[in-house]
Amino acid sequence: MLLSLFASLLAVVHAQNGFDGGPYFTSPETYPSPNITGAGGWEAALAKANAFLAQLNLTEKAYMVTGADGACVGTIAPIARLNFSGLCLQDGPAAIRQADLASAFPAGLTAAATWDKALIYQRGIAMAEEFRGKGSHIALGPVVGPLGRHALGGRNWEGFSPDPYLTGMAAASTVEAMQSVGVQATIKHFIGNEQEIRRNPTTTPNGTTVAAVTSNIDDRTMHELYLWPFADTVKAGVASVMCSYQRINQTYGCQNSKTQNGLLKGELGFQGYVMSDWGATHASIETVLGGLDMDMPGSLSFSATGTDRPSFFGGNLTALVQNGTIPETRLDDMVRRIMTPYYYLGQDQGFPTVDPSTEAISNARSNRYQLPIVPARDVRANHAGLIRVIGSAGTVLLKNTNNTLPLDKPANIAVFGNDAPDVTNGLAIVGNSSIGTLMLGGGSGTARATYVVSPLSALLNKATQDGTRVQYVTDNSEIARGNLGGLYPLPDVCLVFLKTYAGEGNDRSLFTLDYNSTAVMSQITSVCSNTVVVTHSVGINTMPWADNPNVTAILAAHLPGQESGSSIVDILYGAVNPSGKLPYTIARNESDYNAPILNLTGTPDSYNGDAWQSDFTEGLMIDYRHFDNAGIEPLFEFGHGLSYSTFSLQDLTVQAVSGNTPSAPSATDQVTPGGNPALWETVIAASVTVSNTGDVAGATVVQLYLSMPQDSVPSGTPTKVLRGFEKVMLQPGESSTVQLPLRRRDVSYWDVVSQEWLIPSGEFSISVGFSSRDLQANGTVSLISS
Repeated sequence: MLLSLFASLLAVVHAQNGFDGGPYFTSPETYPSPNITGAGGWEAALAKANAFLAQLNLTEKAYMVTGADGACVGTIAPIARLNFSGLCLQDGPAAIRQADLASAFPAGLTAAATWDKALIYQRGIAMAEEFRGKGSHIALGPVVGPLGRHALGGRNWEGFSPDPYLTGMAAASTVEAMQSVGVQATIKHFIGNEQEIRRNPTTTPNGTTVAAVTSNIDDRTMHELYLWPFADTVKAGVASVMCSYQRINQTYGCQNSKTQNGLLKGELGFQGYVMSDWGATHASIETVLGGLDMDMPGSLSFSATGTDRPSFFGGNLTALVQNGTIPETRLDDMVRRIMTPYYYLGQDQGFPTVDPSTEAISNARSNRYQLPIVPARDVRANHAGLIRVIGSAGTVLLKNTNNTLPLDKPANIAVFGNDAPDVTNGLAIVGNSSIGTLMLGGGSGTARATYVVSPLSALLNKATQDGTRVQYVTDNSEIARGNLGGLYPLPDVCLVFLKTYAGEGNDRSLFTLDYNSTAVMSQITSVCSNTVVVTHSVGINTMPWADNPNVTAILAAHLPGQESGSSIVDILYGAVNPSGKLPYTIARNESDYNAPILNLTGTPDSYNGDAWQSDFTEGLMIDYRHFDNAGIEPLFEFGHGLSYSTFSLQDLTVQAVSGNTPSAPSATDQVTPGGNPALWETVIAASVTVSNTGDVAGATVVQLYLSMPQDSVPSGTPTKVLRGFEKVMLQPGESSTVQLPLRRRDVSYWDVVSQEWLIPSGEFSISVGFSSRDLQANGTVSLISS
């Protein structure tokens, strides 16, 4: 009866505020918000949270779920009488951003390009050690949304890959690593947050509010693509989930009861709390009943539209409970969900205080200086070595004609490009600098570096050791005009460093690399027959010069963090054998990509909220799935990456774990984190032997792709999907057998009628190789009797 009353109330609110969706694809209302159960080993922590909750009055409860003023990016205020020191939340997915004497780690995109679960785990531990050392209870990362639907998405680099399996594995590994150090991880942005343009509502010149873009996603696509990596992190025990700015099927992400109550807390059994993105809360009643547990930044009166307004929580929430609009039991669950991870990770057992320099750093970012300067804690430890290793491991050798690389003490090299030298506009905020190497993208996902090793400085250091002559021109405008600095003598090799920048708040408009890159390449290749190109980029770039015979090698070095130059020199000179693989597809033509970003800016529909409808009509067909389905030959395929050695595969075996596997998973009374436990059971065992057939030690990535029986699955099923990978280090002549187990979820599709994961009948094809188009071993297996 009570639930019916609240549902009726929300229906009225929806009608009053235009959230009924009209003729568009709508998000169904799903109430109530499920209560935390403590499932998955959280029971003892939940008991402590209950004891804490019992001591709070109503006002304290309301402010436990509302951000407060503080030195951190987000703060939950302390309660002195209960010896609770509060919670500090800090950006971001590649570093503790608001800090000095902290490391700038490689981006998530670079981590994904390593395809190395162990390195990704080590990265997570090192980052968490720095968050903890600075007194941050909650790290706002990792990122799995955006997944990468759009090749030009402005924040794709913060996440991992447009493939949900690779992203899910990388994100789960990161969550497990960070939380093993006692820092709460935050997976974001939930869900369908695939573009930056119009992610927030805006206002017309006459002051009318216009709704944000809506991501219109069908049920199957939601489950098999965008929800997939979130499920992996919930299974890993992630403490918090950040909801997204934009609308999902007409309803704002932070008040979407279907996604938060139905999918996240219900279907996936999420035990932590949902926090808002900063300023993404647009209502009190709808967000609370829709599943939001923490409003950020809360009382700071911050609005995504740029207009100050008081928090929808805090005192408003107290009044709504007092007048019976919101049940106090819902508020109690919000507090329990926030405090249970705090106890689960032992943050009540002595946690570092917030670094006193934090507020000064925050002021300095806005050119407001606090005197005297407060000394910062140095939390960098020995992380520089790990950063250098990850930077090299995440560098992908795309082309290497006639074994141009590795270099062997060339007598004379030339270095070109504005990505080669030191940055010239400061390290505190990464921006789109015309001169200077790019280590990370911009926005909340970036870092405040204490130093950056540029490629040019690292090359000059190496040249000094080798007695190599170095010439260089780093102004792309001059190079594009043909001013190559009067090269003499002509170099043995020309090294060109190009970059592409993007940051939070906007999406890219061009596929080519920035700063006249095509003209730069035309000028250099006209005089240099041995040109090696290195790109530092936030994502996918087309390379119209890639087939030029004078371009002998191409390296995609992504965003390597502070040890950028050291990492790339290790690869160029062979101290490290390249082992990175593309976590996305590089097309020959821009038109080969599907799913363009919706941008109505400057058109008559710019201020028409109903027009901002981003329909995900491509369904499951993004990145390599689209290229496979459409029969498009890429320039460099998903999973591609060369080595200074060679590898082979043999002896693939594939077998079902049991004789006859039921199509649907067994029913369960209690959903544990990650959903039905049966979905995570191994149903296929695959193994293959990989050998290093070259004369150089190196690592390779064995990749498994699954093709479902096409006559028993719904239309729109991809030709093949990644469902397993392992990185293997081998000495020359060495072989190793790799195990590649497949879980029930890996071989199932989401059935929209039964609302269940089903295994199709018929024969599955298993292909194993070194990229999505280099598949060297094949097998078949059936799980269900026809």
